[in-house]
Amino acid sequence: MDIVRTVVVLDAADIQAESAFWAAVLDGHAFQDERFHSVIDGQGQWRIGVQLAPDHIPPDWPDGSPQQVHLDLHVEDPVEAHERVMALGARLLMAAPNLESDEGHQVYADPAGHPFCIGWGHPSPEALATYVAQALG
Repeated sequence: MDIVRTVVVLDAADIQAESAFWAAVLDGHAFQDERFHSVIDGQGQWRIGVQLAPDHIPPDWPDGSPQQVHLDLHVEDPVEAHERVMALGARLLMAAPNLESDEGHQVYADPAGHPFCIGWGHPSPEALATYVAQALG
């Protein structure tokens, strides 16, 4: 199977707010129809779909209503990423001990309540490439 694209689709009761949030996080745009929005990132890639789910019950991380999926966003500048997602309407669920550390992550919720993580320093693109090359021989 030759996969040409992987898109994560999130349920939301307010698909306008949800797709606008992710479009802003990804420096992109949301293309909308009545029941489904496609979020295209700043490089023109389709990354996220948001589908209308009028009865959506947001997850209550970590111990309440279970989450079905979450996104991990790996960034170079965690302070800038934190400030940006908070300004866009995210809620901080679990803070890192220190945003200035070499490695870490924080857990947030998007406007529909879906948890997502912003991580940094683990692993670097170079370290990941080395690991994959060694593991695959």
